[in-house]
Amino acid sequence: MKRWMVLIGVVLVLVLVIGGIKGYSVYKMVQGFKAMGVPKQTVSTIKAEAQDWQTEVAAVGSVRAVRGADLSAEVAGIVDAVQFENGADVKAGQLLVRLRSADDAAELASLKASAEVAETVYKRDQAQLEAQAISQAVLDNDAATLKSAKAQVAKQQALLDKKVIKAPFAGRLGLRAVDEGQYLTAGAKIVTLQTLDPVYVDFQVPQQSLAQLKTGQHVDIVADTFPDAKFSGEILAIDPKIDSDTRNVQLRARVENPQRLLLPGMYVNAQVQVGNSNRYVTLPLTAVTYNPYGQTVYVVTHGDPAAPAPADAGKPAATPAATSGTAPAPADVLTAKQIFVTVGAKRGDQVAILKGVEPGDEVITSGQLKLRNGSPIVIDNSVMPTNDPNPKPAER
Repeated sequence: MKRWMVLIGVVLVLVLVIGGIKGYSVYKMVQGFKAMGVPKQTVSTIKAEAQDWQTEVAAVGSVRAVRGADLSAEVAGIVDAVQFENGADVKAGQLLVRLRSADDAAELASLKASAEVAETVYKRDQAQLEAQAISQAVLDNDAATLKSAKAQVAKQQALLDKKVIKAPFAGRLGLRAVDEGQYLTAGAKIVTLQTLDPVYVDFQVPQQSLAQLKTGQHVDIVADTFPDAKFSGEILAIDPKIDSDTRNVQLRARVENPQRLLLPGMYVNAQVQVGNSNRYVTLPLTAVTYNPYGQTVYVVTHGDPAAPAPADAGKPAATPAATSGTAPAPADVLTAKQIFVTVGAKRGDQVAILKGVEPGDEVITSGQLKLRNGSPIVIDNSVMPTNDPNPKPAER
């Protein structure tokens, strides 16, 4: 019995010793974490700036020619001659293609001869009618025959004219789709003809923007194909009907294109400046955190790590003699402070701040998810979020 009591006592002593050692190590670990303090979070920041903003309506549009058509022949025939070069600029009425027309020309000559005979008969019968040698009915029949003959000549002349294809208006030709000796069916495409200066730009805007737009307003056109070029124009017309599916309204702008860089079918961006210019404090979009209870940003504040903590209140402050020495004074601690803001319009990668931030405030632009009010931070601006009012997609 005594032996069992001794064994139990030994076991209890061992348990207490092991538990004490383990508890002491946990205590030292906790004290070590306390000594380390709250870890600093790495963030990027930017100085808030006031900028002038011009309100604008932006839309995606497409270019179309003021006059453009795919030229074709009204009648079928063999291509006798092609009188143009690929991509050439032509004038209105310039000859482009001639179809083989020898048979039609011969038929026209025959019909003209018949018309001349009918006219001679008609004039002779007029003289005979004056001499009362024939009746009025004979002269009327001669007049009808003459009119029919002339109509046949006009019809054949129109058919012969259709064998010659001319440019209906001035412009630039595309790639030819026919060759000499080719049989061309009626309606088959010969070449495209487009007027390139000026051009139209059709674009759509939401119905909410309709009240800000009117004909004659200035329009800036930018094409991704020519990022350094800006084209100017004005609103020519506004469609009187709203699309019931999208609730958008279509507008057409007339744009000058002297260098003929804009081509029909090209995708472009249209920007119409409306209203007056306003001055706003701007921040990158990434600086604002959107929450159900409001929008917030974090600003950088400076705190002195040598200042006494609240737990040390009541203790005497160190005397200047105690703090003097060769050791340098500690640097300020940077902390994050969360504040509510009122946001306004957006422009590219930027957002306007109407209330809450003043010019010159240092605002955190990335790393907010790791922060809370009063979190110590370290600033690293080696990588910054985009802050471009007119961002463009990067080519890869």
